[in-house]
Amino acid sequence: MKLLFVADIFAQPGRRVAAALIPELVREREIDFVIINGENAAGGFGLTENIARKLHSYGADIITSGNHIWDCKEFMPYLAQSDRILRPFNYPTNAPGIGSVVATARNGVPVAVLNLQGRIGMPTTDCPFLAGRAEAERLRERTPLVFVDFHAEATAEKMAMGFHLDGLVTAVVGTHTHVQTADERILLGGTAYLTDAGMTGVRESVIGVRPEMALQRFLTQVPTRFKPAEGKATLCGALLEADASNGRATRIERLQLEEA
Repeated sequence: MKLLFVADIFAQPGRRVAAALIPELVREREIDFVIINGENAAGGFGLTENIARKLHSYGADIITSGNHIWDCKEFMPYLAQSDRILRPFNYPTNAPGIGSVVATARNGVPVAVLNLQGRIGMPTTDCPFLAGRAEAERLRERTPLVFVDFHAEATAEKMAMGFHLDGLVTAVVGTHTHVQTADERILLGGTAYLTDAGMTGVRESVIGVRPEMALQRFLTQVPTRFKPAEGKATLCGALLEADASNGRATRIERLQLEEA
């Protein structure tokens, strides 16, 4: 079983490289299931119905997100009714949308996806450790293949989540910082782990933003409306292989692929 996770898509350059490379990866690497984090796909801030449909057309089976999923208010009705777009599970239950789902892969195998958000340096949410483990146990009753996108700031919180869910889920992959880490591994219980998958967007940027604008903010401390960087984009993410009979990961590969 092969799963492709595409890290935070940032604005139009991220969508462009995703459109170019995801179908190619699916075909050449024989991918069975594709997950995309799309919370920054609309100009770097949030998601829209039109862009969500585009991400699905590129090959995304499920779109995950994080704290920026709420940035485009006009997207809320669509989020509320979609069963293919996730907001973090550990928001209050009356928040729009869902935080987990079981979907069918291209090979007919059911795959569960669980989206969680950290609490260190992030907006207040319910405890991701308690809520996440309870939901992972529930999802395991339907399929042994459970992928977790943990959208969090602190590396320690992400690492702790990896150990917390080791042996219960197939993978814990971190998002949010837009900087890919080089610590991919299979934990002792069989869970694939990566602290942060990075960003799908312009590498010559400050986490997706034009460098001069980020510098102006740091040098003056004056708030400014950031604009996405322009230029050649890179697709970041991870390719996972797992045993569909027991959900244990057998391989994890970091991806950093530049557009032509």
